[in-house]
Amino acid sequence: MAEAVRKKSKLDAFLASVGYPERATEGVALFTLRVDGMAILAEVKSDGRIMLSHVLTADAALLPALTKYAAGRIMREDAALAYDAHGLFLWQDAPADADAHGWIRLFETFADSCDWWRERVDALRGETTGLQSADDVVIRP
Repeated sequence: MAEAVRKKSKLDAFLASVGYPERATEGVALFTLRVDGMAILAEVKSDGRIMLSHVLTADAALLPALTKYAAGRIMREDAALAYDAHGLFLWQDAPADADAHGWIRLFETFADSCDWWRERVDALRGETTGLQSADDVVIRP
């Protein structure tokens, strides 16, 4: 008797390629990945692209200060800063024909971008998590 094999969805293929331990429910086009203390939303768009997004802050007062970084960062990375009713968020996507290697690259570069932007948000809030002052002594192995 042949077993029915569930065809892996594009979202499932993405999650497997980046080594995420959970799988998406069948038929779902959105999935929240919990990585390094942040929630990254993975979404399969209608044209087949995988788009990642992460809300940086809901504090609209930080918007002017953070947008000053956007032009320079767009030269260094593919992630883009955006703003909507939920707050200031970062997003990046991969082409619809991306393979596992392209998805891994998307995920890694996006997570790096999120870390950089989260440090800026923390600095503007007056938090020092992740940022070092010039007076800090760091001992590395």
